[in-house]
Amino acid sequence: MTDISQALPGFGDFDGRTWLNTAHQGALPLVAADAARDAISWKVAPFELTTERFSGVPARLRAVLGRLLDVPSDEVILGNSASYGLHLVASAFPWQEGDEVLVMEGDFPSDILPWLLMERRHGVKVVRIRPRGRVVEPDELAAAITSRTRVFCTTWVHSFSGFAVDLDALGTICREHGVSFVINGSQALGARSFNLTEAPVDAFTCVGHKWLCGPYGTGFAWLRPEFRDRLHPIKAYWLSMQTAEDLGKELVEVELREGLGARAYDVFGTANFLNFVPFTAAVQHIVDLGLERIRVHDQALVTRFIEGLDKDHFMITSPTEPGPRRSTLIFFSHRDAGRNQQVYAALSRQGIHFAFRAGSLRLSPHLYNTSIDIERALDVLTRER
Repeated sequence: MTDISQALPGFGDFDGRTWLNTAHQGALPLVAADAARDAISWKVAPFELTTERFSGVPARLRAVLGRLLDVPSDEVILGNSASYGLHLVASAFPWQEGDEVLVMEGDFPSDILPWLLMERRHGVKVVRIRPRGRVVEPDELAAAITSRTRVFCTTWVHSFSGFAVDLDALGTICREHGVSFVINGSQALGARSFNLTEAPVDAFTCVGHKWLCGPYGTGFAWLRPEFRDRLHPIKAYWLSMQTAEDLGKELVEVELREGLGARAYDVFGTANFLNFVPFTAAVQHIVDLGLERIRVHDQALVTRFIEGLDKDHFMITSPTEPGPRRSTLIFFSHRDAGRNQQVYAALSRQGIHFAFRAGSLRLSPHLYNTSIDIERALDVLTRER
């Protein structure tokens, strides 16, 4: 039996408030806050911004993300959001006019917008699969694929319902049809374990500020090497092709370099110490705690809320049974849906932070929450029934 009376270590006390909205923002670990202060001190005294730090900041972040994902660190692409990786793939893919991209109707906007831009620029056709449930099922994907389908992009955990897709089944169908499978893992990674090399995924992108508890404006992507090799270069960032030492040469040679691998697709400013130093510390904290330990803790919190909610007055619309389809996002509604805004306001007045999404209430607990937080929320909901 998992003890959820205690939070996993390393976080502040939230000044007596209850933060149950990780799907919006994760809390920064104390060790990451300390790292951020160190990074600020480098800028206060710029002589502290040594050449080693400029190269070491991205190298250490790649290394810890590689451990998190169980992939070689030189396959990690540094970004600033999940959208960064999605736009990267959309812009670099070798499109031909008439190619099709499949997306899910009702998915989070970042999973749809990059492909709409390609529709405008390259004559790519964006086909929206309207699922019979909350997310696309394998048979629906198989039925939607045509000879022109090149990419299928979807979210791992749906932000507006809490349902997780069947990654293995969807990825297998994509491989059987020669379709590239692109996943946004922002609402999952950090709350569940994942091995990219074993999953049938071609491109994976994720933000850093949610379940990985990093600063806002952080993220990364991973491209399967054989998929990455099919992409076109879309930029030429000097620090990926040269080093600071090159600038000290009598003649600075400026030429395009080949064979840069994942580094060719990094966001500009990879020595972004004000964000990447605390992000590295936050991800290292997640790795040290262990994704499986975090998953067990988080799911126990989800179970406690589901079991304690008054079902006569509230209904849960996200998955309730433990398993791969249940995420850490719980969507529920008052049976009189018109009262949801009132319930949300009552929770907020008590310092209990949920989200209000798509007309429903969304709870998203994480490793810094305890059973006490869940009981506080349930107590307010009992009074508002």
